[in-house]
Order: sequence, then C-alpha cells, then structure tokens
Amino acid sequence: MAHREVLFILTSHADMEGSNNKTGVWLGEFTDPYYAFIDAGYHVTLATPLGGEPPIDPLSKMTENLSTSNQRFLKDQDAQDALANTIQLKVINAFDYDIAFVPGGHGPLWDLHDNDDVARILTHFVSASKITGAVCHGPAALLAIEQNIFGYLRNKKITSFTNIEEKLVLRSGLIPYELESRLRAHGVDFSSAILPFMSHVVVDENLVTGQNPLSALGVAKKVIELAQKHYTSVL
Repeated sequence: MAHREVLFILTSHADMEGSNNKTGVWLGEFTDPYYAFIDAGYHVTLATPLGGEPPIDPLSKMTENLSTSNQRFLKDQDAQDALANTIQLKVINAFDYDIAFVPGGHGPLWDLHDNDDVARILTHFVSASKITGAVCHGPAALLAIEQNIFGYLRNKKITSFTNIEEKLVLRSGLIPYELESRLRAHGVDFSSAILPFMSHVVVDENLVTGQNPLSALGVAKKVIELAQKHYTSVL
C-alpha cells in the first residue's frame, strides 16, 4: 500500500554516564505509537545507530508504567522480534519511508542529537516535505538537522520533555544537557502543558512533537491524521 512506510528511529544508548543509572528507550513511547501505526495499516521499520536490540529504560518496565500497549507488546512475539533486531541507521534509505517517528527515553540526548545518519534521514524528510513525529526526548534528533540546514529550528513550534520535568524525575544532574534549554538556544518557539507530565502535542506543518510519555499516542494519532490528508492530496 502506497504511503504506508514508517521509520522508527530509536536510541542505542543505555548508560546515564557518570552514574549507575540506566536509560534507553522509554517503552510506552515506543509501544503506544507503534500500535497506533500498526492498527491504522502502516508498516513499521525499526532502526537504531548500532542495530540490534536497543536498551529499554528499566523504569519504563515497572508496573505503574505498564500501559495497555505495553501489555500488548509483552504478548506480541513479532513486535518483540522486530525490536530485538533493529536495522542500523547507516543502511536506511530515507527515500523508502513516508513517516519518521522518534520515541524518547533519555538515550537520544546522547546518540541521536548529532548522529550523521539521523541528520541525513531527517534532512531528507524536511526537503521532501514528509511528516516527522518525535516524543519527549525524541526531539533531540531534530538538532541533527541543523548540521545540514542551519537555522532549521529557528521559530519552529516544538515541545519536548521540559526542564521542570527533568528536575521532578531527578535526572537533571545525570544528563549531558537539558533538551528544552538546547532547543530554546536554537530559537525554537517552545511550549509546554500547564502542569508537568500532562499530555501536550504541538504541530508545525509536517512536524509533530509531544512533551512526555503521556503525549506519545497523541503525537502518533496526529501524524496519522496529517499523513491521511497529506498523501491523499498528492495522489
């Protein structure tokens, strides 16, 4: 089916450097959007900088974070196999995909923000007016676009995990930079929910971003909505 190929770009980074804490992909920020796309009839490809199985943030596996989609994933051998065998980003041909989606977890702060393959892939998406979604710390990947399109982020309406939220989850001293501050330094028109950890989704043309784990499904739904309009109009 035409215009149904989704590329998930996931982190390969596991360690909160300088501590014993672990990070990686936040499970619900992967599973919520993954099943939204699958159930809407899209084909999803999973890719990481290193290939193979990405680390999953241990906190996102805890009982209080087991959403319906997480529980579905635990019973879905095909999805588990796909996650255990992600493709390396360096072999991804961006022309083959209609949508890019970047889940969070703190890992992207280390390995997606300045990754040359992320820059190559997402620059293609910008140039080709394709749709990109990113959640929580996933918008760190947008920083890579600046390698090829200087000033891309200036005045873009974007959200991400906020500085306040970092302090509340006690991770602000363990990360290389605060994503909200880094995005603001690039001139982003940043916004957030009235209260921390509430869902907040922002749309700027073909770019959809979400603030935190609770925003992941909303971002996916908005991306699907935009894709249906966008790709219908170009047929």
